[in-house]
Amino acid sequence: MAKRTLDAFFKPSTTPSKRPKAELTEPNTVSTPKTNNIPIEDTKSPSQHPSYPIPIAQLPSHIEAGLEHATPATTPRKLNNQPHLDLLHFQPYIPRPTANELFKFLRRELPFYRVQYTARRGDTETQITTPRWTTVFGIDETSAFIEQDENNLVLLDTKTKTPTPKTKYQCTPRPIPACLDLLRKQVEAANADADNKTPRYNFCLVNYYADGDDSIAFHSDDERFLGPEPNIASLSLGGERDFLMKHKPLDGGNVNRTGGCVPAAPVMSRPDGTGATRASSTVSGGTSSTDSPRSRVATVPQQIKMKLGSGDMVVMRGATQSNWLHSIPKRKGRAGEATRGRINITFRRAVVPGGTNNYYHYNVGSGGMYRWDDVAREMVLQNGKVERDTQ
Repeated sequence: MAKRTLDAFFKPSTTPSKRPKAELTEPNTVSTPKTNNIPIEDTKSPSQHPSYPIPIAQLPSHIEAGLEHATPATTPRKLNNQPHLDLLHFQPYIPRPTANELFKFLRRELPFYRVQYTARRGDTETQITTPRWTTVFGIDETSAFIEQDENNLVLLDTKTKTPTPKTKYQCTPRPIPACLDLLRKQVEAANADADNKTPRYNFCLVNYYADGDDSIAFHSDDERFLGPEPNIASLSLGGERDFLMKHKPLDGGNVNRTGGCVPAAPVMSRPDGTGATRASSTVSGGTSSTDSPRSRVATVPQQIKMKLGSGDMVVMRGATQSNWLHSIPKRKGRAGEATRGRINITFRRAVVPGGTNNYYHYNVGSGGMYRWDDVAREMVLQNGKVERDTQ
C-alpha cells in the first residue's frame, strides 16, 4: 500500500449524516443522545493510536459541516497600536452555536489530566497542582507521524525518514486526532499573512476551565523551543472569560524577554530611562496604528482586556510573545458566566524535542486520566489509572 501523509490519514469523511442536526443549545446543556458515551449520530471510526489512553471520536457531521462552511465567521481585527504588539482578534472565528456544540463534544470525548509538578525557586521546592484540566497532542518538527500501513502511524525522523529512537523523548508523543486536526488546518489557512505565509502548527494544547475558579497566571509563550517570533492561535469555546495582556517590564529601553510567568513590576522605566508609574488603563480593542514605528516604541504600553466568548479566537504573532504577558484570571460570582465551563485550544509549532518533552510533562504528567461525566456534571477520575507512557 502506498505511503500516505498524516494529513491524508486524517482527512474528514464526506459521508453525510442521515440524522437531522441536533438542536443547538448552551454549552452546559446536554442535547446529543448517547449510548455508552458515544453520540448515536457518530458512525465514523474513532481516531486510535497506541499512545492514546482511549479511542477519540471523530466530529459529528453537523459540527464538521459547520466548521467547514462557516469559518472564519468574521474578518479579524488587527491590533498593533502598541509597542511590540501584533494580534488578530476573530469575534467570532466559529459561529457561536457551532462553537457551543464543539465545546460539549470535546469536553466529553477528550482525555484530560490534572497535572501536579514541583517548582523550584532557589532552594525551595513547591508542589503545584495545575488550576485547570489539560491535555496535549502533537510532535515537534524533528519528527512526524507517517502512515506506513493502513491505520498504522509510525513516528519517523523528518530528516532520515527512519524510526525515531525510543530514547529521544521522555514521554510518549501522541498524534493530533482527527477532531482537532480539522481545526488545526482551518486555523492555519485563516491566519495566512499579507505575504501569503501560512503558519504550520504541530502542537495542539487543550485546557478545560471548569468554572471561574480555574485560571492561568500571567505568562508568555516565548520558550526557545518555539523558535523566534512564534505564531500562537488561541481559540475559546464555552463560557465567556476575560483575556488580559500586559507588556513585560521595561528597563532603560530594553525589554525583559525572560520566559515563563514574569511578575509585573509596580514601577517601570520609560524608554528614555526615566521612571514612570505602570499604566493601568484598559484597552478593550484597537485598530491598526498609523503612527511610525519609532513613535509606537516610545509609547508607554497599556494593559489590554478582552472578553472572549464561545468561538472567539486571538492569534498572537511577531514580537508579541517576547514582549507581552497574557492570562485568564479567576472569575468571581456564583451565577452566569462564572459557573460555565470553558475550553481553550492553542495551536503552536515546536521546533526541537525540548518542546515535546515540556508539553507532555506539564499537560499530561504522571497522574490519572479524567473524563467528563454528563450525569455527575464534572470531570471524573478513571479508576485512578496512570495514563502517561514513558519510553
